[in-house]
Amino acid sequence: MTRYEMKLFLGYHKAQVEVSIPDQNLKGILKPRKTSVDLSEHDILAYALTHPIGAPLLNDLVKSGEKVVIVTSDITRPMPTAKVLPRVVETLNHAGIQDQDITVVFGLGVHRKHTPQEQAALVGQELYARIACFDSDPTDVVHLGETTRGTPVDLFRRVVEADRRICLGNIEYHYFAGFSGGMKAIMPGVSTRQAIQVNHSRMVEATAITGKIDDNPVREDIDEVYKFLPVDYIVNVVLGEDKKMIKAFAGDVFQAHLAGCQYLDSLYKVEIDEPADIVIVTPGGFPKDINLYQAQKALDNAKHAVKAGGIIILFAACQEGLGEEVFKQWLLHAPNPYSMITRIQQNFQLGGHKAAAIAMVMEKAAVYLVSDFSPDVARKTFMTPFPDIHAALQHALSQKGPDAGILVMPYGGATLPIVKSRVSA
Repeated sequence: MTRYEMKLFLGYHKAQVEVSIPDQNLKGILKPRKTSVDLSEHDILAYALTHPIGAPLLNDLVKSGEKVVIVTSDITRPMPTAKVLPRVVETLNHAGIQDQDITVVFGLGVHRKHTPQEQAALVGQELYARIACFDSDPTDVVHLGETTRGTPVDLFRRVVEADRRICLGNIEYHYFAGFSGGMKAIMPGVSTRQAIQVNHSRMVEATAITGKIDDNPVREDIDEVYKFLPVDYIVNVVLGEDKKMIKAFAGDVFQAHLAGCQYLDSLYKVEIDEPADIVIVTPGGFPKDINLYQAQKALDNAKHAVKAGGIIILFAACQEGLGEEVFKQWLLHAPNPYSMITRIQQNFQLGGHKAAAIAMVMEKAAVYLVSDFSPDVARKTFMTPFPDIHAALQHALSQKGPDAGILVMPYGGATLPIVKSRVSA
């Protein structure tokens, strides 16, 4: 009998590698939807601010003489604060709020402090000269209580003592909080390490997953902080692959955020009929596969497309190795994957959390790795190494049988598979 094959090209470092997949096995190629953006970034933002969701216009919300704090992301996030902040400040000025009554706070979470030069770059030189800017400080907080899940609500004093709070952020998938944006500017943004550790330790719970808000223990705990410290207004943006704004959402911290999440889903959430026996996933090449720390996001998304007991083939060059140091140490010194899951519950550590996330994928499926790692290093990550994608695929088919179904994710980090029955449920 004649066997036909589909030829695909998958990104690997700076090359496109041809992969042949038998037609009878290929069940789908999962890609983000394309979108056309007709408006400039300026007009996208202007539309959002003049069409707020679930809230009045910003200039109708504030009153002259009020102290306003604007919380935005730190330098580790792609939020284009320097583009969004000037329009927000301009709106406040027109409403009678003077520059001296406006404070910008960078939500650091547990990240390092900025240099003055970094702060200036984040907000733009002109505004940096006009508006007081501060990094959040976990040593100067107000204790407001505890959430129902026991997370201490200890928040940066300057944010707590303001009359009005405005939060800026970008919305993208977050692999255990569901989505970024919304109340995440406050928790973990301007919170303490202890509080963040309690909140993030719930990442190991079954419903703490990418693209999920309802019944997500991490996100619900984050959102509960609103009861202790309300946010008056948000401006959240969705970015394209080039990190330019393709959509903006302003208004109520929950309603505007939800609208942004739904828009993100319309681009990046892809329905599948059923999980596959084998999933081939690549981050899409350089720079998304520069190291395993970066490639982890694609692997995490792939777990939603694979059957329990199936096989994920991660096709990622990782030319610069494992990546972040804590992540590296957790992987290389763990006796087994499960130990990293129990460890993150007891002591949340940035870097370690991504190692634990990889271990959680391995609870569901075997992971084959095609990379530039030596076989010994690859095995230390608890993945099975293969010299090329063809060898990995042939071995996977030998394990799952000649009729095994295959799904391919050419842009794994930007594609969230969801089974149709879950959508309608």
